Amino acid sequence: MEDTAKIKIIPTNEEIARAAVDEASENLGSDIVLLETEGISSFADYFVIVSGETDRHIESLAEDISRRSRKLGVHVSHREGSGKGGWLLIDFTGVVVHLFTRDQREHYGLEKLWARATEIVRVQ
Repeated sequence: MEDTAKIKIIPTNEEIARAAVDEASENLGSDIVLLETEGISSFADYFVIVSGETDRHIESLAEDISRRSRKLGVHVSHREGSGKGGWLLIDFTGVVVHLFTRDQREHYGLEKLWARATEIVRVQ
């Protein structure tokens, strides 16, 4: 007899990160960067950094990325900040998505802080 039970396929951290990049790109996020931080960061294998136009845009991007991850069977493990503050972080345990206004992104300078990370994707 054939086993008809559905097997749940868990996406890799890279697949989760790439899905976040795709979602941000499809929803007009700008200057999107995917960094591989494995071996450099003790808390994440990948960082996704995205600029949004307004506080509302940042919130909307966060919701869209969270929704897409749920479709993959992955849930947000931690969320911090808000669009009103100009930055928002979504942690998927192994993948951290950083959403910023342009000013806050420049202020925090994550790409400089994580300069040793390998840039996997950049979407202007």
